[in-house]
Amino acid sequence: MNRLRHAASPYLLQHRDNPVDWWEWSEEAFAEAKASRRPVLLSVGYAACHWCHVMAHESFEDPATAAVMNELFVNIKVDREERPDIDHVYMNALHSLGEQGGWPLTMFLDSDGAPFWGGTYFPPTARYGRPSFVSVLRQLAGIHQQDPERIRRNAEAIRHALQQSEGRPAGEAMPEPDLDGLARDIARRFDRDHGGLAGAPKFPNPGLIELIWRHAERSADHDSRQAADRTLEQMARGGIHDHLGGGFARYAVDERWLVPHFEKMLYDNAQLLPLYALEAARSGEPLLLEAAEGIVGWLERDMLLPEGAFAASLDADSEGEEGKFYVWTPAELARLLEADDAALFGQHYDVTAEGNWEGHAILNRLETPDPSPDIAIVLAELRANLLAARSKRVPPGRDDKILADWNGLMISGLVRAAGILGRKDWLARAVGAFRFVAESMADGAGLAHSYRGGRLIAPGFALDHAAMAEAALALHDSTGDEHYFALARRWSLHLDEYYRETDSGLLRMTRADSAELPVIPRPTHDDAVPNANGLHAGNLLRIAAQTGLSEDREQADRFLSAILAVAARAPMAHGSVLNAYDLARNGVEIVLAGPDREAFRQAALALPHLTTMLVNCPDPEGLQPDHPAHAYAKHAGNGAAFICRHGRCLPPITDPNRLAEAVAAAP
Repeated sequence: MNRLRHAASPYLLQHRDNPVDWWEWSEEAFAEAKASRRPVLLSVGYAACHWCHVMAHESFEDPATAAVMNELFVNIKVDREERPDIDHVYMNALHSLGEQGGWPLTMFLDSDGAPFWGGTYFPPTARYGRPSFVSVLRQLAGIHQQDPERIRRNAEAIRHALQQSEGRPAGEAMPEPDLDGLARDIARRFDRDHGGLAGAPKFPNPGLIELIWRHAERSADHDSRQAADRTLEQMARGGIHDHLGGGFARYAVDERWLVPHFEKMLYDNAQLLPLYALEAARSGEPLLLEAAEGIVGWLERDMLLPEGAFAASLDADSEGEEGKFYVWTPAELARLLEADDAALFGQHYDVTAEGNWEGHAILNRLETPDPSPDIAIVLAELRANLLAARSKRVPPGRDDKILADWNGLMISGLVRAAGILGRKDWLARAVGAFRFVAESMADGAGLAHSYRGGRLIAPGFALDHAAMAEAALALHDSTGDEHYFALARRWSLHLDEYYRETDSGLLRMTRADSAELPVIPRPTHDDAVPNANGLHAGNLLRIAAQTGLSEDREQADRFLSAILAVAARAPMAHGSVLNAYDLARNGVEIVLAGPDREAFRQAALALPHLTTMLVNCPDPEGLQPDHPAHAYAKHAGNGAAFICRHGRCLPPITDPNRLAEAVAAAP
């Protein structure tokens, strides 16, 4: 019996009609494994995953394969986006076997959930150097039945490796990281020609782009500036960027950013949006402004749900083919555009008879001429026409579950980009999404992780609370509404109470009272999303700046010191932590004082938010007596801003137009 028809996850619902007797992850599934003395087959994927679809069509929809699965295993299907904790633990188990990893993740477990072997995609017949799926099933089931001691030894070895990988290193004191040296070293690893980390495939790595962008802004280092700029520019020119509909695909399979893996994820675009806004404002490049505006256009057109929040992803496939929705041929352009317009568009977006990918054209501007202003206007009109025509194609599937952490990242990105580029309409969109998550996904004092169709997956994970707290702080900066600050503080305290470990002082992924997995997932490194520990460190610094309380500053310092000790061992994997440290080391507080401080707020929001902390001060008595701006604020008059750093403040800025200059000159 397939038990997925009542699931909340769109990914699980894709499998509800499989002839496989699927279970959701549950105690009942493992009880069935014990009672029947069968091992567990765990299949983990997500709705936008191309190879997940391939394996589903080849194996899970095949009655003969399903019959073998049902006879020999208890089969559990998991959406990695709905249960990132399960995915994290069992992906690490696969890595311990020397496998690279990826999705679909196919793991074999004993009836206690301990993994004893695994892989990713298995073909229906032996090819790609991989055995057939059915042969794997029969072999492993046979070993499980005939040689249980071998299974026990494998499971114990993997468990030991998992415990080693999830263990916290000794908390010895570490020297402060050399931010400048680390940024220069990372910039040297970026591809000088194409941007991004050298080689293929290429992922955006927004945390590292931010790190070297910060360094370039702070030090005027040419190599770091070139590495950050080149990456953002080439991504915007490449096929990873949807030049018609906006937004960026998950990654490029080549080193030039030409051929994307066509799935579009909310979290990638959430992190790229503020970076493109920052660089567009700094450089004035129209291409980068188009990229930022395109992300928001895509978000509003394709990802906005009736609830006001944002969907998780768009599929890579449509009509059973990867990328079919996005590619073009000269014949299609000729049918839709006037001859001269089709030729002009093809010239600027690399549409040729031979194509650049499997006989079709992925639109890109990697090697095409930059248009003159007049031609740019024409091209914009042609893009709009082709987007309208593309909208009549069969679209990729949309995973419409609402994830608190990914929405938090996008809300924060929208708010920061809105301030930098002066787009108050973006702010309104962020407010609507935030309201839904904060109100409809509340779980006591904390948050649920996922919502769909009135169903919540709770409790949330550490990143749900850290990302939404970051979003609340961004909204507090932008609006001055104390309600947002109260929520940021509440969720940060919730993390401290339920997710922080007393021995290390750091956050685990799951609540302390959550049902246990074979090991406790406690990653500190960034993945495709920033780690909760890095976001929490930055949030604590901003909270302490606002309250001015010594205990808040001490808490922020302690937490940052603890996470830096871990990050020092693998700095490239901890961009979010190093960015938080940069905020602590190089950030400035901008105290907005007086009843007419709104003009100063807008001027501050247009500054790079990466190293500015806004302190809303409607009443000078609201500042702590030992705050360096306390005495100044009493003389703010109708409105002023005070720039403070390392315990001292400069004289008041009384003209909002001088704020950027004063911040840049602050010692």
